[in-house]
Amino acid sequence: MSQVHAQKASGKKRKLRNRMGNWLPNDQEYIKQWLDDLIKEVQEKYSGVKGASVTLDQNFVLPMEWLDPLIQDFWKLVSRDATLHMQYTQMFTEVTESQTPNDTPQVQSYQVMFLLVNFIMDNWAPRYNEYGLVGFPINVILNWSMGTVNGYAAFLNKEANEHWMKILNKWGEFLKSPRSTYVLNDKPWGWFGENAQAAMPNFVEEFECDPAAPHYGFTSWDDFFIRKFRPGVRPIADPDNKNVITSACESVPYDLQYNVQLKDEFWIKEQYYSLRHMLNEDPLTGEFVGGTIYQAFLSALNYHRWHSPVDGKVVKAYNIPGSYYSATLNVGKDEASPDKSQGYICQVAARSVIFIEADNPAIGLMCFVAVGMSEVSTCEINPGVIPIDGPKSVKKGQEIGMFHFGGSTHCLIFRAGVNLEFAPNVLEGLEDPDPPNVKLNSKLATVITK
Repeated sequence: MSQVHAQKASGKKRKLRNRMGNWLPNDQEYIKQWLDDLIKEVQEKYSGVKGASVTLDQNFVLPMEWLDPLIQDFWKLVSRDATLHMQYTQMFTEVTESQTPNDTPQVQSYQVMFLLVNFIMDNWAPRYNEYGLVGFPINVILNWSMGTVNGYAAFLNKEANEHWMKILNKWGEFLKSPRSTYVLNDKPWGWFGENAQAAMPNFVEEFECDPAAPHYGFTSWDDFFIRKFRPGVRPIADPDNKNVITSACESVPYDLQYNVQLKDEFWIKEQYYSLRHMLNEDPLTGEFVGGTIYQAFLSALNYHRWHSPVDGKVVKAYNIPGSYYSATLNVGKDEASPDKSQGYICQVAARSVIFIEADNPAIGLMCFVAVGMSEVSTCEINPGVIPIDGPKSVKKGQEIGMFHFGGSTHCLIFRAGVNLEFAPNVLEGLEDPDPPNVKLNSKLATVITK
């Protein structure tokens, strides 16, 4: 009997596994080099403004006039709020030399942090090269401070998170603008260059694009990242069989837990799901106590739209505000934080929830949860499925929303008593250290009704 089946039979919860989604390179030396290059570029830019050499170290004093008004407001909050000032100061001083890839903390104060984020916000779109993708640039700036005691507290602060939201929305405006197409080219670091295309074989055949047009017809970085599959590329498995549940996202299996509880310890190493917090105390939460949660994450290089896994009616759909850079301390060292905290962030991060009453009564009410990770914080529910004037019918395989600026992680929640037999490739993916994607619209699970 497999580990997953044994735990299902005993009613125990499955232990979390952790795996990268290729949002940051596996090579820590490359991350170090990338951040060194960013710091050097920012130092050179502002040395020209100031007319003297600028060194971004612990003694750096940040001139307010260099900052975008949004970051000025955030800087003022951190400076005047005693608790935030302490936390944002100490989360950098708490980073030990042994935690960092080059034994020297590169970002040494929140003033340095603000200037680096200021540069990213209106100038930078993700590039690709032979080392991989740095898709979370602000995450790199904060990577080690996120894993400190004060970082853990600081990134849960509601008022500070409201400022992070404004900053990320401003960066999103840049990523949706034509200015961001400078990375959509065939240069060695471009998305249509040799390195990126080797990582995305069959791009032209699989995705809607026009290789003869400028930037392959994409109008911005975000337009490229929310690209659509060509018709027929991801056919719907058993479209007329209501017992077959399909994969809602092109994604890699991450976790599977049975007998989920209303309240649980989501912050510990095992990161058990806590329904009350995950669903923000929605009145429908109690429907899922004792049920099953399947979680999978989206790779940086793949498709980033969500599709309904069943035929049914959307009875409720909305966004939940939350954190952007919070990670649990109980997973130990995380070279790509919050990668090892994907179960934890389902309770605290910005997310969307879509409740679907399946046409199949053996499934009944289920819930799709899209969870933003770090910069990937914009979850958009398709307006056509939001039940403003009553439930909205959806078909299996129908698009219901998307992540902007990349992808993240998602969950499917089922009620107790729904007897699910997960597809072999899904179960194998939960045990494989480097599994392939479960393709969008492919069979995820079958409901056993006998």
